[in-house]
Amino acid sequence: MELTPTLLILGFILVLSFYSTSAHNKYQEFIAANEHLEDDSSLLTYIVHVNKPSLQSKESLDGWYHSLLPDTTKTQTQQRVIFSYQNIIDGFAVKLTAEEAKALEEKEEVLSTRPEKIFSLHTTHTPSFLGLQQNQELWQNSNLGKGIIIGVLDTGIYPLHPSFSDEGMSSPPAKWNGHCEFTGKRICNNKLIGARNFVNSSLPFDDVGHGTHTSSTAAGRSVQGANVFGNANGTATGMAPGAHLAMYKVCSIYGCAESAILAGMDAAVDDGVDVLSLSLGGPAKPLFEDAIALGTFSAIQKGIFVSCSAANSGPAYGTLSNEAPWILTVGASTIDRKIEAIAKLGNGKEYLGESVFQPKDFASTLLPLVYAGSLNTSDDSIAFCDPFSMKNVDVKGKVVLCEQGGFVRRVVKGQAVKDAGGAAMILVNSELEAFNPIADVHVLPAVHVSYSAGLSIKDYINSTSTPIATIIFKGTVIGNPLAPQVASFSSRGPSKSSPGILKPDIIGPGLNIIAAWPISLDNSTISPFNIISGTSMSCPHLSGIAALLKNSHPDWSPAAIKSAIMTTANTLNLHEKPILDQRLKPADLFAVGAGHVNPLKANDPGLVYDIEANDYVPYLCGLNYTDIQVGVILQQKVKCSEVKSIPQAQLNYPSFSIILGSSSQFYTRTLTNVGPVNYTYNVVIDAPLAVGISVGPSEITFTEVKQKVTYFVDFVPEDNKIRGDNMIAQGSIKWVSGKYSVSIPISVIFV
Repeated sequence: MELTPTLLILGFILVLSFYSTSAHNKYQEFIAANEHLEDDSSLLTYIVHVNKPSLQSKESLDGWYHSLLPDTTKTQTQQRVIFSYQNIIDGFAVKLTAEEAKALEEKEEVLSTRPEKIFSLHTTHTPSFLGLQQNQELWQNSNLGKGIIIGVLDTGIYPLHPSFSDEGMSSPPAKWNGHCEFTGKRICNNKLIGARNFVNSSLPFDDVGHGTHTSSTAAGRSVQGANVFGNANGTATGMAPGAHLAMYKVCSIYGCAESAILAGMDAAVDDGVDVLSLSLGGPAKPLFEDAIALGTFSAIQKGIFVSCSAANSGPAYGTLSNEAPWILTVGASTIDRKIEAIAKLGNGKEYLGESVFQPKDFASTLLPLVYAGSLNTSDDSIAFCDPFSMKNVDVKGKVVLCEQGGFVRRVVKGQAVKDAGGAAMILVNSELEAFNPIADVHVLPAVHVSYSAGLSIKDYINSTSTPIATIIFKGTVIGNPLAPQVASFSSRGPSKSSPGILKPDIIGPGLNIIAAWPISLDNSTISPFNIISGTSMSCPHLSGIAALLKNSHPDWSPAAIKSAIMTTANTLNLHEKPILDQRLKPADLFAVGAGHVNPLKANDPGLVYDIEANDYVPYLCGLNYTDIQVGVILQQKVKCSEVKSIPQAQLNYPSFSIILGSSSQFYTRTLTNVGPVNYTYNVVIDAPLAVGISVGPSEITFTEVKQKVTYFVDFVPEDNKIRGDNMIAQGSIKWVSGKYSVSIPISVIFV
């Protein structure tokens, strides 16, 4: 997919060279980055899990870790051990040869050794789109997130951006135990209270852009006049503008090393953050092998809320990252703002698309139109405007139609057209991406249109010997009634690591999001912003919203906050119709989870489905993990034979994911009252196709705050003739009382 995190990063570097070479040079001088590659290719970084002894000090624990290493490392021990983890796992990261790793694993104290994985990143108007406004209830009740600390694991941060000003902010809470590696006055302040680098020995400046963007989305201060090339102009504000920020740089242009991610989480837990935001991840793995799952379990045990991006590998099913049930897994949606451009053809037909770069000096004169795929029929890659394929092509003064994909970045396609003399580009979505064009900072006049529009444009080209076209720029348009819509790239469920848990949990704004950027793209003197897309952008929206809820309800657990977000989610778009996917068809639960976040309703959900850390033990044993594997997650010895394990769907989760065969299935859920007392709720069942559902009791009255009541749900398969060829079905269970409607989705896979 075009929106893979690595390509987003490389695209940033490309944008730097296209638009702001001087600014880039100044910034590079300022940060004095010294990224480097490992010199000894025979050594790999291993994550080592151990049975940790009862040692009190960090120094004594470090010494014990070193004592475990093979004799061949003794003369280089200090250089070999990269990170010693204190909080989130029992273990350390060390550079070893394969032989040394094998020798280490044979030691009684060592549970496992495995080579680290390299994870990738999942890469203004949104507060008002989500209903967050000055003096409005949630921002007012939560005091804009005042006193809450959001820890962001990312590519670093540009601390001098006005989004990170601390004007009028109070000091961090007394519990804050972190520090700032930046030097000089006013770099760290009461907004950016901490910044650390786990990638190398340099300062945690952002030489990618991703971390600055995500941080300001979660908690940026209000900055007036935010725009990119004059588009999306307005006041940029993060979700929790009163919250404090702490940056943990764990990623570089080369990706995100697992050892660094663990080290960043380890430090964040020790520092005292309240919310962790991770817009990064890797392919689905068993939870005991997933570094993010391991680290975040320790975080939620300490009351830290965790929000993670779902990944950008959609729209294919089973493409999620960050599937652990203690994580809020966030997919990406559109907002009601578009930066519109039109492809106008010689036959008078017009096709709507998007583009950020809208030069005012481009005369909308009809120009010769050519399809790139016809320029060299012996080269399949030329249809994608591959730079190498376009090298010897002359399209001077023409509008070139390029296909999306082909492992060529969108902006690079435009550069290839420009280098070949092209005047403009029409970029066409693939069939999978369908109706989700993306607004990019292109290098020439361009418009990104849908797949169906592309088919019509190709038909026009083939219908005449002299096809002509131009691009008309319309600027920023607000009010798309189809919003929110699932972004095509947003990864889909079902979960591979735990199919009995519905993922993603929620969707939030992730397409064409404007936020802070390290340098100006147009060499202007105003504060720099950029528009990019990905679940990397949706994740910090939810992180900021969680910070608001944590401030408004300091006694809520991470699971209660997650439940409030999920059970109050919107399932309809602005047009009061079911949320659509990239095909303009109703999106299924593997795309939207519980629905689109509604922060205002989440602040007053009425009831929540709470989960304590110990509740995950029978769930993990029910996954048929070994005692050692469960122990690695829990950081304690476990005997699953002595634990009453439960099936996955029995976890008190605010959704149901049912794998249904010929037998009925029986589960329970427990509700906790966080709303008014003496309220009676009645159940409303929307049964999935070919599934009978009974719920008891059907009426529940809550007479106390925090009162807990358990109900049962029986799922009964019906005649196969009813479901026909359908392999999946969906429905919901709602508990309704007055203004409250506490809803959980039900997904069913027939086997």
